[in-house]
Amino acid sequence: MEPTLPTATVDRRTVASLFSRLRTGKGQSNPRPLYAELRALGDIFPSPWGGHLVTSYALCDEVMRSRTWRVPDTEWRAGQANAARWNTPASLQTAKSLPMLNPPHHTKVRRSAGSMFDRAKLAEIEISIAKNVEKVLDVFEGELLKGPADFTSLVAEELPVRAIGEWLNLPAGDYSVLRSLTNDQTLSQEFFPSPSQLARADAAARGLQEYFTALVRERRAMPGDDPVSSWIATWDTLEPDREKADAEAHSMAVFVIVAALETTEHLLSGMVRLLLEHPDQLERLRTHPEYIPHVVDETLRYDPAIHAISRTAPHDITLGGALVREGEMVQLMVGAAQHDPRQYENPEDFDVRRKPPHFGFGSGIHYCLGAPLARLEGSLLLASILRRLPRLRISEPPAWEPRVSFRRLNHLMVTPA
Repeated sequence: MEPTLPTATVDRRTVASLFSRLRTGKGQSNPRPLYAELRALGDIFPSPWGGHLVTSYALCDEVMRSRTWRVPDTEWRAGQANAARWNTPASLQTAKSLPMLNPPHHTKVRRSAGSMFDRAKLAEIEISIAKNVEKVLDVFEGELLKGPADFTSLVAEELPVRAIGEWLNLPAGDYSVLRSLTNDQTLSQEFFPSPSQLARADAAARGLQEYFTALVRERRAMPGDDPVSSWIATWDTLEPDREKADAEAHSMAVFVIVAALETTEHLLSGMVRLLLEHPDQLERLRTHPEYIPHVVDETLRYDPAIHAISRTAPHDITLGGALVREGEMVQLMVGAAQHDPRQYENPEDFDVRRKPPHFGFGSGIHYCLGAPLARLEGSLLLASILRRLPRLRISEPPAWEPRVSFRRLNHLMVTPA
């Protein structure tokens, strides 16, 4: 298929209306028709809020793989006319995290993290995750005996915090508050968050700041065999200023907990929701459990946690025939791009046999360090569900948070079929 050229003039109200509809319950439950309307406006076109929106897979892929395009880091945020919007506590906390760093600082920080989840580490972690899968499913099965049970809160939110909490050697009693803080902190990454959302995000950022400042102080005083202690030791060799070294270890810890929880929660609940909404695919998976790894990737394509990714132009540059000025932002609408019919055959079909390319773990230098862990959690959980709970059904319409860029399924109520 030929590229979709932007219309002569893309009506700002049309685009704004599409985003408003994406926030509604109907838009959250099925954004795909609205994404088709966005793609029909062009592969790249002006955003009503400044900069450009990108909807095609090819252009999103070009930008994300590029070493030229930049992320909106702290320097970019400080130079914006509406700097107050970009310099709230939650926004600044995000800007200091690995995904919002540009080279050469990004290169230095990424190297300091080492190989978080290499094969040896995954083999060690797998035993713990497998045990936790059985524990959370024990609780979930117990609730199913009483009636409909919420898969999101009982399983999808529980497994990731146990996995990352044990890896970081955090007290189990802290898991609940960390889960709540990370969920609220990501509200700052929405398109035009409301004042109440920003207040929640900023309060959460302060909570995470306090928690991990205390943790870094504790691990410096009593280092152990854990990642935080390792990051502190690494940064002591890279940064002579101890305060700056601790700040880097702190930023890495905050990034890891936020990235490991919110996105993996959505993956786990999304896998189960999509399989229950497509019983023919669930039946195919029962017959062919070797497709379990494919389900992880197809879920990340069909409905990823993050539907919009920001990049900024390093200089005046042409993208898809459009001129993007230096410093202008492009919003890569990856949720729409991952249903681009020029990239995928029958993109609106959820197909467990498909092993698709996708942006669910990012791309290029910003490819997710935790991807192997998320894949492992998803595969182990799905295998156990097929064995223990092969017959489930959704008992009421799923409840969504009204978001666009960072999807969140609040509740997924299920019952035995």
